[in-house]
Amino acid sequence: MRPVIAVIGRPNVGKSTLFNRLAGRGKAIVIDEPGATRDRNYADGEWQGRPFVLIDTGGFEPAATDGILAQMREQTTLAMEEADIIVFLMDGRDGLTPADREIAAMLRKIEKPVFHVVNKIDGPKHEPLAYDFHALGVEAIFTLSAQHGQGVFELMDAMAHLLPEEAAPPPEEEERRRIAVIGKPNVGKSSLINRLLGYERTIANPTPGTTRDSIDTPFERQGRSYLLVDTAGIRRKSRVSLTLEKYSIVQALKAIDRCDIAVILIDAVEGITEQDVKIAGLAHERGTACILAVNKWDLVAKDNETIGVYVKDIKDKAKFLDFAPIVFISALSGQRVARLFDLAEKVYEQYTRRVSTGDLNRALRAFTGRNPPPRSGGRPNAFAYVTQAGVKPPTFIFFVRDPRAVHFSYERYLANQLREAFGFDSVPLRIFFKKKSKSPP
Repeated sequence: MRPVIAVIGRPNVGKSTLFNRLAGRGKAIVIDEPGATRDRNYADGEWQGRPFVLIDTGGFEPAATDGILAQMREQTTLAMEEADIIVFLMDGRDGLTPADREIAAMLRKIEKPVFHVVNKIDGPKHEPLAYDFHALGVEAIFTLSAQHGQGVFELMDAMAHLLPEEAAPPPEEEERRRIAVIGKPNVGKSSLINRLLGYERTIANPTPGTTRDSIDTPFERQGRSYLLVDTAGIRRKSRVSLTLEKYSIVQALKAIDRCDIAVILIDAVEGITEQDVKIAGLAHERGTACILAVNKWDLVAKDNETIGVYVKDIKDKAKFLDFAPIVFISALSGQRVARLFDLAEKVYEQYTRRVSTGDLNRALRAFTGRNPPPRSGGRPNAFAYVTQAGVKPPTFIFFVRDPRAVHFSYERYLANQLREAFGFDSVPLRIFFKKKSKSPP
């Protein structure tokens, strides 16, 4: 599971600039105005082959008690609690402020790695600006320039020993279906887990954030082995209601990293929301198989067109998951909950399916015969062969004369053909193009 690194600090100390530097791309909004980042921003990162999840937080104002600054404080507090590693960023130009001292005092009470970093040290002439920060009494003060990159390597190198190498996937012969139930707080995740298991394994309570930790439950059903992961909400705090939905992303990330299939729970009364789409997108980006479960279906007034309207709305808003099965359930009454196991079996079989190289290449000739790839440099961009490189998700490598000339529309065509030819209609596929060698291996 990828460790979570949270970047915290006062407003306008350069957190978003550092976030973009560590993530390797300009994802966070960076403007010279305090408080520009109000919600957390998330990105996958990697250092020396060690993956992590990076969180950019809004500016932390210890004295804030109301308004947007108080909300930002709450978000940062949540990030501090849920992160595995904390980067506390301070501004060398401003010097050590009372707010920095208060944040540092809070961090002393947290038993997890904290890196104290002074930003805006653009060169040797600015190094004396960092001297004041040693008054915090911490073991090490790191100096860097997030804007120009100086000192970033040293910071990441110091954190490297805390970043585990990416774990190898479990052996395929294990055959345990790892299923995570993910979604916003208060959509019925724990109730669904209890219904699937047939007993009260987790606390089910209408108060958002009741689940404090992810709970893994192994069990057997009809001779098959399962592991159910109930994703945590967040730790209950005063006045955190405005941030509950946003922070569920971190919990979803942790669960997605440990599962084969993500059951994305949607509240039927609310319909699919922007937050649901964000959570679904996280699973899709990681190649996780998904089932979309619309819960609380018993509370919806229905006619002959209701299901069709819901399905269309879901597919319109989450187009990237148009292949994912959709099921309408009630965790409370048990309506169609057993159907989830049937869908999970279907999805898992496709998710772990292998196709022989011979069958793939016979199909490839048919695909390209029906729809030849666009030419490259005035010459045919011939495909030499294709092979399946892995499962979970099914991954295919196409060897072609000029990989860069393969348009995304032709990639989509090949994916659709693979789905139709080999029955991958309910799972994500990954496709890569490589320059063909002189002869197939």
